[in-house]
Amino acid sequence: MNTPKYKRVILKLSGEALAGDAGFGINPLIVKEMVEEVKEVHDLGVEIAIVVGGGNIWRGVIGEQMGMERAQADYMGMLATVMNALALQDVFENIGVPTRVQSSIEMRQIAEPYIRRRAERHLEKGRVVIFAGGTGNPYFSTDTTSALRAAEINADVILMAKNNVDGVYSADPKIDNSAVKYDNLTHLDVIAKGLQVMDSTASSLSMDNHIPLIVFNLNEKGNIKRAVLGEAIGTTVK
Repeated sequence: MNTPKYKRVILKLSGEALAGDAGFGINPLIVKEMVEEVKEVHDLGVEIAIVVGGGNIWRGVIGEQMGMERAQADYMGMLATVMNALALQDVFENIGVPTRVQSSIEMRQIAEPYIRRRAERHLEKGRVVIFAGGTGNPYFSTDTTSALRAAEINADVILMAKNNVDGVYSADPKIDNSAVKYDNLTHLDVIAKGLQVMDSTASSLSMDNHIPLIVFNLNEKGNIKRAVLGEAIGTTVK
């Protein structure tokens, strides 16, 4: 019998994951496959909250190259995450999974404002909750949002789904053939070694609140379910 190891999880999805090989925009087929995998986990009775990025639509670095003020560029990125969240919500509800989008930037016509207790009630009632709008503040990444929301809703784990990367390496394996994959790390290891798992703010938040992190390859079918069941995949950071 498939017994989940974790009851309540945060799934971190990059915006690029929604784009597929195109690298830009939203690929409907990719999103549908992704949502169907999440539904398998939802059907096990696991409470799922999702934090989605916006890099498939807008990246702050582009704004910087244009000479745009950093805060302005970051706010544009937050709006991109709302677009991705609405796309995910639509696909979830088309396959019968009740879903709520909560945005850190208020836009009541299309999303609920982020309210911690309301988010927890949605999860308890079996709804998937998608957190959009980042933290609502510039200068913070969606990695930080994942760690912050995980602490706020008392999530058991953060599932960090990566594109075509099966864990954490000592260096970029695409560039350095001698790069070594880690099976287990501590948050302190990640910070001390400068490993590009999450930004330092997110790593510190996770460490301070004792939230484990599992980094795995999103592109391998069934990996989300394997992670939730506690199978040894990717890299576990505790």
